Amino acid sequence: MTSTDGNRAAFFPAIEKKHGQPISYWHNIMADLAGQKYPEQIAHLRENYGLSQSHANALVMYSRGSKSSKRFTSPTKYFQSLEPTKAKTVKAIFSAITKKFPDLKLVIAWNQPMLTFGKHYVFGLSVAKNHISIAPWSADVIKKFTPKLKDYNVTKKRIAVPSDWKVDEKLIQAMVKARILEIK
Repeated sequence: MTSTDGNRAAFFPAIEKKHGQPISYWHNIMADLAGQKYPEQIAHLRENYGLSQSHANALVMYSRGSKSSKRFTSPTKYFQSLEPTKAKTVKAIFSAITKKFPDLKLVIAWNQPMLTFGKHYVFGLSVAKNHISIAPWSADVIKKFTPKLKDYNVTKKRIAVPSDWKVDEKLIQAMVKARILEIK
């Protein structure tokens, strides 16, 4: 069973049913593993008890105090979590896009802000320590625009721009337009 609302405890009935032990048994196991790192805890549960990755992750993260996989309930909450320079850049990026494409919807997916067109992802970003990764959700779009992105760290799936980037509105809008044309 997967949890669409992010509630990690939603996995507990399936864990009990599949492995034949009450959830209190698993909480005791996790208490014994409390000093270990995340990968060690996951490996222990998978190797010694046969838990799937999703069940092991639910137990490990719940025991670490994370009751939900959803960190942000809205884009506003996401923006509030950022340091001011990064928040200003992120807001400017989305503003540049929605100014030209007002029908795109700003959502949170995978705990990151994304713009959607219908059921398709069009553009997203992720904030890292030293940069902001932007992504038009298309390797073809990135490949097409790579010559214009020579000043940035570009991979098949994302472009890393400085945290204080002076947003190139025309470039961002052109990438989004190309992505929308792929979808249509």
